[in-house]
Amino acid sequence: MNAFSDGVFAVIITILVLELRPPKEASLGALLALWPTAISYAISYLFIAIVWVNHHHLLRFPDVATHRLIWGNFAHLFAVSLMPFATAWIASTRLGAVPVAFYAGDFFLVNATYLLLCMEAVDRSVPHKVESHARLMMRIRSLATLAIFAAAGIVAFRYPIGGMAMICLCLAVYLSPGAPGAARRLKSSRVI
Repeated sequence: MNAFSDGVFAVIITILVLELRPPKEASLGALLALWPTAISYAISYLFIAIVWVNHHHLLRFPDVATHRLIWGNFAHLFAVSLMPFATAWIASTRLGAVPVAFYAGDFFLVNATYLLLCMEAVDRSVPHKVESHARLMMRIRSLATLAIFAAAGIVAFRYPIGGMAMICLCLAVYLSPGAPGAARRLKSSRVI
């Protein structure tokens, strides 16, 4: 399942980069005019990298690929596969309100399917491998960012740049794939 998912992530990143188009003119101004494309591409690339790292972290826990886990993984990969489309739409409309709202909606969908994947991969499959506090923190982080992604979609209709900023704030929460504070607790428990 990991190898298949890695292949899907590789294809998604390839499709994302294929949407980049060089400027038609050979000038710095023409290059600078592509700033919406550059920003949306960079955010999407970082987001896909974060999703991939978290996906790998999550799939190291289950011992068996159950039907629910496989279908949850397919749902998650489907949501991630929409990123190149959403990125291209944002770039072509220069951060238009509806495309940024759609982008936030896709982030919401990716995070919702990740939460479902967490429930299957950790809560149902191997709850003994992850302490209950870490599972709770993973769930709280997912629910909080779901709320922020939903709010970003609503804000984007009036303030697209504000919606994009909210999306970027959520990405920072997932830079470390483990539950927030879990590493500190693990280190402190070893000292005792």
